[in-house]
Amino acid sequence: MSWTSLTLTNLSPTTSSLSEPITPTSDSPTNPQPRKFRPSPQLNRWHRARAIRSGRKLDRPVQPPTPDASPVHVKDFSDSDVALSPRTNNGYLSNEEDEGEMMSGGKAIYMVSDGTGWTAEHAVSAALGQFDYCLVDRGCSVNTHLFSGIDDVERLVEVVKQAAKEGAILVYTLADPAMAESAKQACNLWGVTSTDILGPITEAVANHLGVSPSGLPRWAPGRTNSLSEDYFRRIEAMEFTIKQDDGALPGNLHKADIILAGVSRTGKTPLSIYLSQKGYKVANVPIVMNVKLPEALFEVDPQRVFALTINPVILQTIRRARAKSLGFNDELKNNYSEMDYVKQELEFAGKIFAQNPVWPVIEVTGKAIEETAAIVLRLYHDRKNKCSMPRISKRY
Repeated sequence: MSWTSLTLTNLSPTTSSLSEPITPTSDSPTNPQPRKFRPSPQLNRWHRARAIRSGRKLDRPVQPPTPDASPVHVKDFSDSDVALSPRTNNGYLSNEEDEGEMMSGGKAIYMVSDGTGWTAEHAVSAALGQFDYCLVDRGCSVNTHLFSGIDDVERLVEVVKQAAKEGAILVYTLADPAMAESAKQACNLWGVTSTDILGPITEAVANHLGVSPSGLPRWAPGRTNSLSEDYFRRIEAMEFTIKQDDGALPGNLHKADIILAGVSRTGKTPLSIYLSQKGYKVANVPIVMNVKLPEALFEVDPQRVFALTINPVILQTIRRARAKSLGFNDELKNNYSEMDYVKQELEFAGKIFAQNPVWPVIEVTGKAIEETAAIVLRLYHDRKNKCSMPRISKRY
């Protein structure tokens, strides 16, 4: 019998003891021979380089399972080389990069998903945002590695074993309850700290709705066709937004869900594209000093218009870089990025905003596109649903 697959099964107390070391079993029950775990070549190179860079030993003893953990039996699958492709935030890595870019000192976070891993990545990113004060000065450096498309137990447990050797924490989004349970048991077996991101909220929603989840990954063949009405709505919104960029086709402003107004380099275009990917038709209108704005801007529903402003010093810095990249001559560069001109244009825009008090003025200085988008969407839906909260200030 060749161990080409791996299963997790409960053992009776007579066949296993939690107090004894857990070792993979061989084919012969009468003469068990421990077999050495052999990771895939790529994982082996990856782990060896990490060990060299971090100074940790490769063969670190595995912590025994906790007393309350369910006893599990893991069969060895060292005869099958599972080629996993760890991915960092910079994308998939080639073999040549294994011992270079990927390996930098720091705590490791493994993210395992049966799909694209988008949910796991964003959840981990949001959590790491709480430690930016530490990560910036490298006081507690972190390396994140995504393993996507893990849809069978054999590959799952190999990642868990590698996480045990790395001393990594493992977070996972596995839609299949059996796979999620296998991940939990394997992590208990190999002494890996783990967190199930998808399971608890799925269970809570299932209890709330009174129905059972499908247990299928988002892009599984058995799922409803992903080219749904929502998909086509987002494609239509992106096409509309691209055509309406930078004040083009002002006659279509009445078709827009959201209209952004602001001076040059306040982030109107990237914000528009970001919102369009969420299914909103967005138009943006540039405000240029002494240039008349399109009449359609003042004829549409003012509750769909959002004004953007920015700190003049930051705006000047951005415009200088922009002018340099475009190869402006000195005269145009001065007109575009000179501080006096920048302040005057912001004052000109401010007067227009004051004349239209329904437009919320959003300060974009120091905000990421996602943060500004969150403010726009919150105000948009508050107004649409007529459930606005009291505001301390009209500037956000």
